Amino acid sequence: MITKEQLKIKPGKLFIDGKWVDSVSSKTFSTINPATEEVITTVAEGDKGDINLAVVAARKAFEDGPWRKTDARDRGKILLKIMELVEKNKEELARLETLDNGKPISETTAADLPLIVDCLLYYAGWPDKIHGETIPVRGEFLNYTIREPVGVVGQIIPWNFPLLMAVWKIAPAIACGNTMVLKPAEQTPLTALRFGEICQEAGLPDGVLNIVPGYGPTAGAALAEHMDVDKIAFTGEYITGRLIMKAASRNLKRVSLELGGKSPNIVFADSDMDSAVNGAMTGIFFNQGEVCCAGSRLFLEKSIHDEFIDKLSNKASSLRVGNPEDSSTQMGAQVSKEQFDKILGYIDSGKQEGAKLVTGGERFGDKGYFIRPTIFDEVNNNMKIAREEIFGPVVSTITFDDINEVTRQSNLSIYGLAAAVWTKDIKKAHKLARDLKAGTIWINTYNTFDAGSPFGGFKQSGFGRELGIHSLELYTQIKSVWINLGT
Repeated sequence: MITKEQLKIKPGKLFIDGKWVDSVSSKTFSTINPATEEVITTVAEGDKGDINLAVVAARKAFEDGPWRKTDARDRGKILLKIMELVEKNKEELARLETLDNGKPISETTAADLPLIVDCLLYYAGWPDKIHGETIPVRGEFLNYTIREPVGVVGQIIPWNFPLLMAVWKIAPAIACGNTMVLKPAEQTPLTALRFGEICQEAGLPDGVLNIVPGYGPTAGAALAEHMDVDKIAFTGEYITGRLIMKAASRNLKRVSLELGGKSPNIVFADSDMDSAVNGAMTGIFFNQGEVCCAGSRLFLEKSIHDEFIDKLSNKASSLRVGNPEDSSTQMGAQVSKEQFDKILGYIDSGKQEGAKLVTGGERFGDKGYFIRPTIFDEVNNNMKIAREEIFGPVVSTITFDDINEVTRQSNLSIYGLAAAVWTKDIKKAHKLARDLKAGTIWINTYNTFDAGSPFGGFKQSGFGRELGIHSLELYTQIKSVWINLGT
């Protein structure tokens, strides 16, 4: 096992045009271990000047560098090499992610890293299969299409799954032949920087991937409004998504947004209750509840409410919360003091609005940003804790009588990222899969993902789809070519 000392964490620099450099301003910021509240290391703080240098490097690599002439299958080979190096260094990456983010090592090892490897493997197979088509148009013409890379892509990454969310964007962008400027979240920059080293070792040409850690209002905003960026991809909260759309309007760059959620997790009386309880646990307490598609609204059919709450609260109160580096820990620390305070504020709001606190509702321990798994009962859909995204280990329980009522209540939200249904009635399952307004519908499961299946939202949960074939639409554009075959 790799120890913290063996990680040999060094101060982070910016990765621009294949070189590790200080920021133009020479500013740095500290990245904090949320489990101990101690500084891990310092990182160069990029801002507008650094973003511009990165965009210039990405544009040069796209227009003039060897990347433009790299064969599609060779792009696939590079992705395969990156995958192999990630797999070789997966223990180091898992421990680095846990150290920087606060999530349990059991999750980074069993979830984050396998999904990262799978995503790289999936997109490694795509480059030579991205092609156009011939179209039987009227007249004496040959018409065909070419699917080309978009160009320079800006990618802004969240802190909840730092490396996984980065790879969800980087892998298809490489497969399609784009160049990138990546801004990792300031709370969790370390695995992105390590990934930059891996990409360089794998043979990715200089300037294809540039990594600029920094803050949203400076580095992120500069990337979103930059006139020479062709597309921006963002994962985060919807308020920031609105700002990015506004900034992107300056040059009408493409935008794709994967935003927040307030996902309904619906349990019917005819479900397998033990499976549904386990699904509810996964839906809200996985990754400390810092999941955009978390099942934070738990809808229970009235006849099973009492039994379900008893089972759920017993399991929640017995979850092992604590040191993320301990393999037996089931729930780690919230990512930052800001997020920790925000979650506790929502818990106070739930109490004040009259929701019944079943378990949790307080910090765990006296050091680190730990919060006990929290269940609120007797919640209605108008309460703040049922309307707003908490992004923490807090679930709100709401009862219902029939399928029409729960459909209406589930859809009564500005969000539409995911939903889940627990039932043995196949007709009921299919009806809800059709009627629920969300980008992903899970039936008798929760938090199931695959690199081949698209992920994205309805309504203010964003637009565009990541993963699968559909993400290729985000990173390519179509050119129509007409040839006159007549006299």
